[in-house]
Amino acid sequence: MTHISPNAPEIAADAPLLFFDSGVGGLTVLDAARHALPDAPIVYAADFAGLPYGEKTEAEIAARVPALLGRLVERYRPRLITIACNTASTIALPQVRAALDLPVVGTVPAIKPASEQSESRVIGVLGTEATVRQPYVTNLAREFASDATIIRFGAPELVRAAEMKLRGELPDPAIFVRAVQGLTSQERAVAIDTVVLACTHFPLVQDELAAAFGRPINFVHGAQGIARRIAYLTRSQTFVGNGLRFVATGTASGIAPYIPMLRQRGFASFDTL
Repeated sequence: MTHISPNAPEIAADAPLLFFDSGVGGLTVLDAARHALPDAPIVYAADFAGLPYGEKTEAEIAARVPALLGRLVERYRPRLITIACNTASTIALPQVRAALDLPVVGTVPAIKPASEQSESRVIGVLGTEATVRQPYVTNLAREFASDATIIRFGAPELVRAAEMKLRGELPDPAIFVRAVQGLTSQERAVAIDTVVLACTHFPLVQDELAAAFGRPINFVHGAQGIARRIAYLTRSQTFVGNGLRFVATGTASGIAPYIPMLRQRGFASFDTL
């Protein structure tokens, strides 16, 4: 739970919402938030220099994410931060909240809504390797799906596939087949009827995953719930739009392949950190 002090200074109307991810997967969360708050100024930050997070150690992520967010807060003075990355949230969210005096919204695997929807009581969780091994996921399953079988699989290739797709490239269909087989080859997996997309990149390739399953599957992710949380925390605030800004670690050449897609989404400013 994020608490805002009643004595907090007045928020500037042009203070942006800051969205942070290892790459462009967090755009799935941003899309939902923009639908809820169409007038909000936005800064989207991608840590291209650190991508992919799912193959880093917990210690690396716990050190890297708060440091980067500190630099972003200093530069852009946001009113609220959304860590639009399951891996970063399940590992570094406590450290970020301790380090920054701002509301911080995290992104966690949508096991609760998946449990509410599953009829077979066998639920798949597709995430990065770092996310699916976290005790946080075990605790969510225990709390919200204790009567269900939870089958996890770390599919880091899907992050690369989603990044490729948003650069206008064509990912190899075998990537999606391997991810699906990683779930369905496990014991009791034949009854899976619901799959949690526990990485914000994965909804970007949901159609490809559905084709690889070859049968009806209910995919669940948390973007809508996160958008509702952002809207609630900013419910009494005023927005004066100053556009959508995209910033990334690394070089400007690393941003260039994404610019056509980003312009289609309304981004007009591109910068490096």
